[in-house]
Amino acid sequence: MPDLSRAGRCTSAGRCRCVSGVVPKVVTCVLGLKSTGHIFPRRVTGDSLRSTSCHTCHVHREGDVQTSGKRATDNRVSTVLGRRLGGELQRLRVAAAMTQREAAAALSATQTKVVKMESGWVPMRDPDIAALCALYGVDEPRAVAHLLELAKTDRERRKVKGWWNDTPTLATQVEYIAMEDAAVRVRQWQMAIIPGLFQTAEYTRAMGVADMSWDDIDRIEDVVAGRARRQTRLYGDEPLRIHAVIWEAAFRQLMGGPRVMSRQLQHLCQLADLPNVHIQVLPFWAGGHPCIGGPFNVLSFGEDEAVDVVHMDLPRSTMWVEDAGESQVFVDLFNQASRMSLAPHDSVQFIDSIAKEMSR
Repeated sequence: MPDLSRAGRCTSAGRCRCVSGVVPKVVTCVLGLKSTGHIFPRRVTGDSLRSTSCHTCHVHREGDVQTSGKRATDNRVSTVLGRRLGGELQRLRVAAAMTQREAAAALSATQTKVVKMESGWVPMRDPDIAALCALYGVDEPRAVAHLLELAKTDRERRKVKGWWNDTPTLATQVEYIAMEDAAVRVRQWQMAIIPGLFQTAEYTRAMGVADMSWDDIDRIEDVVAGRARRQTRLYGDEPLRIHAVIWEAAFRQLMGGPRVMSRQLQHLCQLADLPNVHIQVLPFWAGGHPCIGGPFNVLSFGEDEAVDVVHMDLPRSTMWVEDAGESQVFVDLFNQASRMSLAPHDSVQFIDSIAKEMSR
């Protein structure tokens, strides 16, 4: 069972019920913020993934992917959209003072199925959603249509077998890459490294060499190739729009040595000429800033009423923030850091000056 101290934060002002029925309690927030509410552990029966999540505020944290049974690329994985839909259904159930057993009876199914639905682990059928809406007293056509559209979009995304599903070395990044592929815009705050979408092959390779955890160092080339595939989103008829705010430290860290780093910085200057790429430098002399806690990405999507999703890579896990209110907090933090940073034109000049220093 996962450690509660590794869970996400529940922003519920009241009491919420988890899928296991554990009584809510005061918890310590992993984001460093004080809150009361409920965070509960959940271990998937089977083999896919260890995780903790709060279905009230949609903060989800994933541990290392387990590969002893089903692959984490089949339909039975917890997806961002699946968790969002499951969370909405759970809130409706709690508001209607219904139990999971009663929901299961309405579906002529087991309680385990309802647990998986509310956790986002399985694609949901339209008849099941319609039956639950009727049970919970949700009869407003627009509300029902919204849930059905979420389910449809989730089912379609689960069916997509992108190139990333066939790259074992990307196992822990599969969900992020799939979401990035579906996104229309990414806002990224980075402190120590150049963002993956901007990395040159030799910079990525140098990062891989610096990581001492490889069993087979030749697998680094798979990561290099995977990153190059992701970078194709920057080009084409409908390129990904990306706004990156990067702390000065990332430009001065000699990843691979002065020559490798100089070429990486020159590449950044070239990317900045693309109309869909927006790069800003947060210099040391700006002093303290609101994003000192760590890097994060905010992904935005093209669907109507789509909620921004926040992704954070932590040392031994990945965290997704999927609630509109919580994601807006990160958008506000990003905007504050952007306002403290150099303008894009000045940022390019700043990066170019560092590149020239390194090439001497």
